[in-house]
Amino acid sequence: MAVSRSAGTVVWTDHFLDYTWTPDHPMKPVRLKFTMALARSLGLLDGVEPLAPDPAGRADLLRIHTADYIAAVEHAYQPAGSPQSPPYGLGSPDNPVFPHMHQAASVIVGGTLAAAREIAAGRTRRAVSIGGGMHHAMPGHAAGFCVYNDVAVAISWLLEHGYDRIAYVDVDVHHGDGVQHAFYADPRVLTVSIHQHPATLWPGTGWPEETGCDAGTGTAINLPVPPGTRDAQWLRGFHAVVPGALAAFRPQILISQCGVDTHREDPLADLELTVDGQRAAFLAMRDLADRYADGRWLAVGGGGYGVVRVVPRAWTHLLATALDRAIDPATEIPGDWLDLVRQAAPRTEPPRTMGDGGDTAYRAWDGPGGTGETGDARLDRAQRAIDTAILATRRATFGLLGLDPEDTRD
Repeated sequence: MAVSRSAGTVVWTDHFLDYTWTPDHPMKPVRLKFTMALARSLGLLDGVEPLAPDPAGRADLLRIHTADYIAAVEHAYQPAGSPQSPPYGLGSPDNPVFPHMHQAASVIVGGTLAAAREIAAGRTRRAVSIGGGMHHAMPGHAAGFCVYNDVAVAISWLLEHGYDRIAYVDVDVHHGDGVQHAFYADPRVLTVSIHQHPATLWPGTGWPEETGCDAGTGTAINLPVPPGTRDAQWLRGFHAVVPGALAAFRPQILISQCGVDTHREDPLADLELTVDGQRAAFLAMRDLADRYADGRWLAVGGGGYGVVRVVPRAWTHLLATALDRAIDPATEIPGDWLDLVRQAAPRTEPPRTMGDGGDTAYRAWDGPGGTGETGDARLDRAQRAIDTAILATRRATFGLLGLDPEDTRD
């Protein structure tokens, strides 16, 4: 029997909003509520029936996480008494315990698993779960606002269901350490992370020299970019590393962690991208999936702490990209959404359009020493800085993929 296939699937449940830390914690689930409200207000989801996921079961969580850690999460908060502070990274300022933590985190994993299953079954080419992207969670402990590693669980599931070449590209400002750790020795999974330099930002990993181990040597790629990197330099770096790596690896599916804490207004990091630059990255990853993975693209959310001004616009563009319903960044934001956020966050001035007026034009990397001078001292310094990063990453990894690190044709 033929399988009906849609262009894109949106995975959503209001239970994603149950992943709630403390009132002053920077990761606020209302960012997801605002995103879906904006997408609906713009008509982006007209005719789209979101797929509501089930929570991930224990068997799937055990693909990545240890039994004792899962038990610790299940009992991290005692409803009859005060919050507990067990080990396993729980009860820290980054990862405070909260009621029903296990259930809330399991739904997020279930969302990414549902996206993977839709693609694997051939019912869709693209699937997006903005609730996912908890890329820091480790097998035995929580880290960086992440309890269970939904992406790693989904990759493990895909490896058991017909996939043996999976590419993971992480554009969050923080290194995708948990996913890299899970598959560091696995040649079937290529992990690529573009992030702020680890000498300047938590978790302090993601150096170019981290290239995988044993049979997986050459399948971990890290491009650390300097603080202050703007759209043009970030996109130059992305296009100098990611397309060549994917062409060499030949993935059957591309999975993207689309954290938007790279934005210039994000309070937890130091890059200077605009929503326009982030949108350009999403478009590029979709096109790379079309080119190298027969269009199979699974996208998840991740970091992003500009709750009103950044995340809703950026991830609405992500949804639009997956659904082939492009939104012009110059589009004015509807009044009903502005009324919603003004009421919920009266101290924050909402954005007026779907973009920041960012310039996403970039000069393609043209090899060592090929940048040239522009006459703009700041631009020249930024260009040299990103080129230094590009070359370090290509020299560390491209040879292991059978590529020439200094060849600009890939």
